[in-house]
Amino acid sequence: MLAVADVLSSGEARLRDLPWRASRDPWKILIAEVMLQQTQAMRVIRRWHDWCRWYPTPADLSGVPLGDALRRWQGLGYPRRARDLHGAAATMVQRHDGQVPDSVEQLQALPGIGPYTARAVMAFAFERDVGVVDTNIARILARTAGTKLTRSTVQSLADALVPDGQGWLWNQTLMDLGATVCRPKPSCEACPTAATCRWHQAGNPMPDPAAGSAGVSTPQAPYEGSDRQARGRTLAELGRGANATARFDRRIVEGLILDGLVVERDGELHLP
Repeated sequence: MLAVADVLSSGEARLRDLPWRASRDPWKILIAEVMLQQTQAMRVIRRWHDWCRWYPTPADLSGVPLGDALRRWQGLGYPRRARDLHGAAATMVQRHDGQVPDSVEQLQALPGIGPYTARAVMAFAFERDVGVVDTNIARILARTAGTKLTRSTVQSLADALVPDGQGWLWNQTLMDLGATVCRPKPSCEACPTAATCRWHQAGNPMPDPAAGSAGVSTPQAPYEGSDRQARGRTLAELGRGANATARFDRRIVEGLILDGLVVERDGELHLP
């Protein structure tokens, strides 16, 4: 079991200075959380500031064509995130008076919003006492438990550990602990959970219980030469005005059309 007081006292003073942590605006938090999915925080900072300036409310984003949002997303990767954020903004305008809903269930009903993002918005914008499970927190929970965890178990454990009234601080601190100390190659000597971590107390035996545990991400395939790279290049070219179908890989184009990221009209390709 995690020593809650030790984690909080050791981590609060060294939280990373990330700009969205100074905000409680649920829309700004939602933008940050969507951008942070599979993209490093340092790469997100400038783009987050830009998007908050361009689209300060859900209505501002839903009011522009999806193609505009895709152009401004370029460089962050995984453009379906921009598509889903655009769709979520439209749903908020249609069903929630242009506001970010304040329940996990309503958030998860938005396009592209899963359990992690919904709970992150609840904890970091509305300061609710819910457990947030990203790959860093899931890694800590599996190691301190000393065993692989199922999805339901890791979420239940995360919820049970949140100290009353400290959902924001607890989740931010635990997330940073996983990002800086309890990494895939951990620095156990610097970890406030070492004394109560079953895996560490057992001598860090292999296999690492975090490996294959629910919520813990696995290394991505190389980007160079991948379909992800080809999709990104195609969208970038279309964003610059290229649209002759013959110059693009048809298999890649078909996937982008299926994902709603590209449309074909009169034999030419366009962003939506």
